Amino acid sequence: MGIPFTVEQFYGVFREYNTAVWPAQLLLVIMALAAVAVALMRQRPWSGVAVSVILGFLWAWIAVAYHLAFFTRISPPAYGFAALSMAGAAVFIWQGVIRRRLAFKWMPGPRAMAGVVLIVFALVVYPVWSTYAGHPYPAIPTFGLPCPTTIFTIGLLAFAVPPTPRSPLVVPLLWCAVGAQAAFFLGVRPDLGLVAAAAAGIGLWVTAGNRYRVLES
Repeated sequence: MGIPFTVEQFYGVFREYNTAVWPAQLLLVIMALAAVAVALMRQRPWSGVAVSVILGFLWAWIAVAYHLAFFTRISPPAYGFAALSMAGAAVFIWQGVIRRRLAFKWMPGPRAMAGVVLIVFALVVYPVWSTYAGHPYPAIPTFGLPCPTTIFTIGLLAFAVPPTPRSPLVVPLLWCAVGAQAAFFLGVRPDLGLVAAAAAGIGLWVTAGNRYRVLES
């Protein structure tokens, strides 16, 4: 595999990003927790819109604040990753905000449990594992960067009320395939969580309905 940068450069980008954007990381985590709270509380006509706006913002942040601003310095393919991430943001805005085809609700069962596990992994286990793996802050993929955000996104989509559109899963699943390589070629062991996220995402894809649920006004 021809990786156009060294492991040191890869972690160096995280260091530069985290130093430059602080304290945005805290705000992104707060946004994530707000999305979870809205998704799991009593369903309102605006709840799906609110969650979709947050997810759309997170993917746009990945595109602009990480890929374009920092990752392109060491990896030309980052321009393509930025376009992919922005497409992911556009899908959430289109499906969840404009067309209102995304609703979220706590529905007990294996699907909900998978969602909880993925969300906890993205927000808690991922940074702790990264730190104990020898890459403490700021040389760490914080929430708001592609891999933990991908895991979180699939976890949150596990609470989507079926039948759901499949398109919001496309970019997260593609990033699972791209990002999981970091676990094997760059030693980012927490990115193994992307393998579990991909399995859950494929399950969501298979069970997604062909008809769309439009929120009542």
